[in-house]
Amino acid sequence: MKLDMFFNPKAIAVIGASRDPSKIGHGILRNLISGGFKGSIYPINPNADEILGLKCYGSVKDVPGEVDLAVIVVPAKVVPSVLEDCGVRGVRGVVVISAGFGETGSEGARLEREIVSICRRYGMRMQGPNCLGIISVQNRVNASFAPVMPPPGNIAFISQSGALGSAILSWAIRNEIGFTKFISLGNEADLNATDFIEALGEDEDTRVIGLYIEGVKEGGRFIEVARRVSRRKPIIAVKAGTTSAGIKAVSSHTGSLAGSETAFSAAFRKAGVIRVATVEELFNLVLAFSSQPLPKGRRVLIVTNGGGPGILAADACEKAGLDLPILEYDILEELRKSMPPHASLGNPIDVLGDADERRYRSAIEAGLRSHGIDGIIVILTPQVVTPSEKVAETLADIGRTSDKPILASFMGFEETSPIIRTLKRGGIPNYAFPEQAVHALKAMYEYTLILNSPIEEEAPKVRIDVDRIREVIQHARSEGRKSLTIDESMIIADAAGIPMPRAAVARSREEAGRIADEIGYPIAMKIVSPDIIHKTDIGGVVLGIKSRADVEENYELLVRRTRTIMPRARILGVLVQRMVPRGREVIVGAVRDPQFGPLIMFGLGGIYVDFLRDVSYRLGPLTKSETAQMIEETKAYILLRGVRGEPPSDIDAVIDVILRISQVMAQVEEISEIEVNPLFVYESGEGCLGVDIRVIIT
Repeated sequence: MKLDMFFNPKAIAVIGASRDPSKIGHGILRNLISGGFKGSIYPINPNADEILGLKCYGSVKDVPGEVDLAVIVVPAKVVPSVLEDCGVRGVRGVVVISAGFGETGSEGARLEREIVSICRRYGMRMQGPNCLGIISVQNRVNASFAPVMPPPGNIAFISQSGALGSAILSWAIRNEIGFTKFISLGNEADLNATDFIEALGEDEDTRVIGLYIEGVKEGGRFIEVARRVSRRKPIIAVKAGTTSAGIKAVSSHTGSLAGSETAFSAAFRKAGVIRVATVEELFNLVLAFSSQPLPKGRRVLIVTNGGGPGILAADACEKAGLDLPILEYDILEELRKSMPPHASLGNPIDVLGDADERRYRSAIEAGLRSHGIDGIIVILTPQVVTPSEKVAETLADIGRTSDKPILASFMGFEETSPIIRTLKRGGIPNYAFPEQAVHALKAMYEYTLILNSPIEEEAPKVRIDVDRIREVIQHARSEGRKSLTIDESMIIADAAGIPMPRAAVARSREEAGRIADEIGYPIAMKIVSPDIIHKTDIGGVVLGIKSRADVEENYELLVRRTRTIMPRARILGVLVQRMVPRGREVIVGAVRDPQFGPLIMFGLGGIYVDFLRDVSYRLGPLTKSETAQMIEETKAYILLRGVRGEPPSDIDAVIDVILRISQVMAQVEEISEIEVNPLFVYESGEGCLGVDIRVIIT
């Protein structure tokens, strides 16, 4: 998507420009002028002749030239009429700074729908409302009320919070961090984060995209677009609203819908978005991505003048899954000539506390020559004899021609010190502590894996009987039920091709006995009621029954026990099910996320699933490789693979069940939740069987 009218407008109208320096309309006009915008600027104010030396116009319709972008700063109730004028005038893009829309309640939401309708009618695109504005640094566009224009760079930042965005801009100027674009999304009534990500993906000036979001609109499109863009440039995101308190704040702040934490993590993974927990982490990564080449692998060399920081960095590398190889013999022998006898030439390389810039250069260049090193972390602690400025100059000089990433941790220096400024001018990102540098290098390596991963294959099509599934759902709906009974759920399992033991519902003790004789012993019996989801909690399950007499007796017991504990529960009968040999117990399930769709789960199963929480998630529809990755992420995989001489389990059969559940969720939108627990998995080649299944419909 091209958004040139926002990023590179030729003429901008400020509707609501003010002569009062304390007003936002004055600040935006002043920012456009002081920022050096080269195009035409038209202040719109019917009560003024000129503002800041520019002629004023009573309406945008009175402007003599074309207007690409209108920045609107008027009371919310006036915005619709202003947008009508913009539409008539042929304005292509509008930034609605004004608040008082969807974030304020039902009346504001109605007004927001009205202004979107006006924009649609005239073919205009709208940013906002309730936003800080937009900055395009290369084109000197500061159409915002942020107090500052950041220096030029190659970082674009998108924020759903205007206040946070303003603080980030101030921080960027203090730390000499350059931007290409800054976009405040506001309520995203029209243009949303996905639209701007798509546009920035085509922006040649932008090398890395930073993102602060609270919720996502058009979840499926977000994944599709971000997945495409992340193949060209990294997207690094902070997702706020991950706790119950945070989610409540999100709803009151922007009116956006906060999805589940698990769904967002799965969505970012599927889209190739790098997720971080804090804004500080985001910019730690952005600094590395914006200035350094990507590592080709996970092998890291640490160069330090202090043993303790080197050990901290080494520990952090091991925890992050990064390797610390020793340099090749010939390179070590050459390096030894430039080092004192007590220098440690392992990894980390300790150049000792009295090291000068020559020792640092020798060690770093040795790492660059090595075929076994993919990235270098350089640590410096300020000591009396340490020429820190010269070391920084040396590092910056080497970094300008390096084809491997070099990250620094010059510890104990202020960000504004001349030494750190020297590193920044040379494009070397500096981190206050070695662990931060390790974290950044790990993220760069993981992004390399994203770029090198094959384009994902399409989700396989497995045969399921959708019509039969919908018949069951329609029957439950006709009775006003959301929870399907166990026998209904088993019909859905059969229609989906999910293997389950033989079973039938008995409605009398005699029928229970006949069914048991037909399917064979031993028998499991489970109460059938649409009002009872977890049958074991009320003693609604009996296992290991070996005779008809016991089956009939337990039928009466289950019915009597249920009526005693839950007298209002509707009892539809008792499920009589053939017991099967125990296998490895896993759980397979799915829920429908309101923003991203089917969220598929796999993990250790049985009654302890809520306590052990050994589960992994992916957004459906799943491919076969995604399904295999899900399984491999869990401790359950260790058991399925076989431990201490045990034979491996039938993992292919588990993959098939997961893919079938993924397909059911993709094709039958009426299902909001499905869970097979436990799923018994047998030895390789012997398949698996679902012992219990639960289905919830919308």
